[in-house]
Amino acid sequence: MIAKVVRTLKDRLGAAAPASPRATAHPPLVPLKLRTVDAAFALPEVSSVADLGGVWAVDAGYSFYALERHAPDRAVLVDDDITPVVRRRAAAFPHLQLLEQNFGLPRTPGDVGPVGVVLLFDVLLHQVDPDWDEILRRYAPQAQALAIVNPMYDVAPQTVRLLDLGEEHYRRAVPPQDNLDGLFSRLDELNPQRGRRWRDVHDVWQWGITDADLRATMTGLGFSAVHAEQLGRWRGLPDFADCAYVFRRDG
Repeated sequence: MIAKVVRTLKDRLGAAAPASPRATAHPPLVPLKLRTVDAAFALPEVSSVADLGGVWAVDAGYSFYALERHAPDRAVLVDDDITPVVRRRAAAFPHLQLLEQNFGLPRTPGDVGPVGVVLLFDVLLHQVDPDWDEILRRYAPQAQALAIVNPMYDVAPQTVRLLDLGEEHYRRAVPPQDNLDGLFSRLDELNPQRGRRWRDVHDVWQWGITDADLRATMTGLGFSAVHAEQLGRWRGLPDFADCAYVFRRDG
C-alpha cells in the first residue's frame, strides 16, 4: 500500500506546474524542502498547513511557497520571532494566521488547531523541554501529515544529546555558530532572551536524531512514511545526512 501511495505521489509531483517566480525569488529556498512541501500537498487529505518555527533565515519562505503554489484553504505560521518582512508579506494572505509564540508551549498545538500538514523544517534538532519527540507527540493529533526536513545523525545507532558529547566533539559535529564561543562555560546560566538555561535553548544544536528513532516515533504515533529523500552529507558535516520525510496518518 505504501509503495502505491509513493508512486501516486511521484505521479502527482511529476505533473505539477512549475513554481511561479514569485514563490522562489524572495527568499532563496532549498529545493529539497520545496519538494517536501509538494509531496505533502500531493496527499488528497492535505488542504491546510502549519509551519512551525519557519521564520528564521528564510522569512517564512516555505509558508509563502505553500500559499502561492498550493493555495491551501488555511495556513498558520508559528514563530516567536516574526519579522516585519513576514508581516508585510502576510498582509496579502488573509487566510494566513500568524502566531507569535513558541511552538513548544503546551497551549500552542490547540491554538494551531487541526491542519492537513505540519511543517517541521530544521527545527526538531533544536527542541529541548519539550524534546523533539514530545513535539511530535503534541502535534500528531492535530495533523493528517507531518513534513520533516532535518539533518539526521547517522554515525551512531541511537539518538544523542549533542551537548553530552563534550565541547571538542560538539564543535566538530555542528556547523559554526555565533554563540558557540564560551557556550560550554555558561550552559547552566540563564539565557535572558529565552528565560531558560543555555543548555536548553533552541538557539544551539541540541540533538543528533537518527533515522531509526524518528521512524519508530512516527510509527508509534500512527504514521507511515510516504515520501523520503536523503542527499548525502548535510553541508559537508561528517556526522549528519541531509534528509526529508512526509509521514501520513495511517487508516
